Amino acid sequence: MSVRRLADEAVQPASFAFSRANEAEAKRWIKKYPKGRQHSAVIPLLMLAQEQEGWVTRAAIEHVARMLDMPLIRVLEVATFYTQFQLAPVGTRAHVQVCGTTPCMLRGAGELIEVCKRRIHPEPFHTNEAGTLSWEEVECQGACVNAPMVMIFKDTYEDLTPQRLEEIIDAFEAGKGDTIEPGPQIDRFTSAPASGLTTLTDESAIIRFPARGRQQAGSGARAASSGKAAAPKAAASPAADEKNRPQGIERPERPDDLKLISGVGPKIEGILNDLGIYTYAQIARWKKAEREWVDTYLRFKGRIEREDWVAQAKALAKGGVAEYERVFGKKPR
Repeated sequence: MSVRRLADEAVQPASFAFSRANEAEAKRWIKKYPKGRQHSAVIPLLMLAQEQEGWVTRAAIEHVARMLDMPLIRVLEVATFYTQFQLAPVGTRAHVQVCGTTPCMLRGAGELIEVCKRRIHPEPFHTNEAGTLSWEEVECQGACVNAPMVMIFKDTYEDLTPQRLEEIIDAFEAGKGDTIEPGPQIDRFTSAPASGLTTLTDESAIIRFPARGRQQAGSGARAASSGKAAAPKAAASPAADEKNRPQGIERPERPDDLKLISGVGPKIEGILNDLGIYTYAQIARWKKAEREWVDTYLRFKGRIEREDWVAQAKALAKGGVAEYERVFGKKPR
């Protein structure tokens, strides 16, 4: 790996401070680790700094070191080792990371790189004249089936042609990047066959998870929670009656592990959290109409009733794992 150094002093800001929301988020990350192990939060805190400023500055590295009571050289080592951290200014509206690993190269990544050279700058890690766009070539980003692809901040754009990449660049340059839907840019669902499904052809049985919110570099703090959780950007399935949607709450400091409920895995837990569902007590109070709303939203076809989420949640809310074992005669999954 080539040597990575901090940007020249000429472009380094004099100081850094987290926004109020990101300061709270940083403290939340630090609390996740046992006393004496707070140094483990260094990567999340550097990522927060990058999301806020667009890149990792010397001042941000020094600030993180002070927050974690960590030797400055150790934070510097982390920032310069991991290529996810940008050590110099990148485009304020888009930093295009073009995958150049073999599957993408075989499917036309070279042409995408030529688009970036022509539309942004002949060399990687340089911004365009306006400072709004930059690009680089990176290694595998895990979407080989959908090659070629690029990543812009946290989102991937797959199954690209040079023409489609130009359209995406145009949108970001105009400040309208949020109008481009991430994922495949052709008519296919995630990594399903581009020619159409050949097995599992009942699309009504497919759980379509909501898209996560996107944040551009330098866009400041993440939106603060406002009490009742907002609806996810894209629903898994349109619910019949929005009034029956379960009441959401603000994320508690220690949300319950909903994965202990049989039928709830990490992805389903994430969707429930997006709906403002964080505790066993909330699920335990669901009436029939609310259960049907969630069932419709998740395309579960009766799974909530079959696996009796409410009874499981009541036991866990009342006495945790011990009460669950007493009621059901087994440990939760």
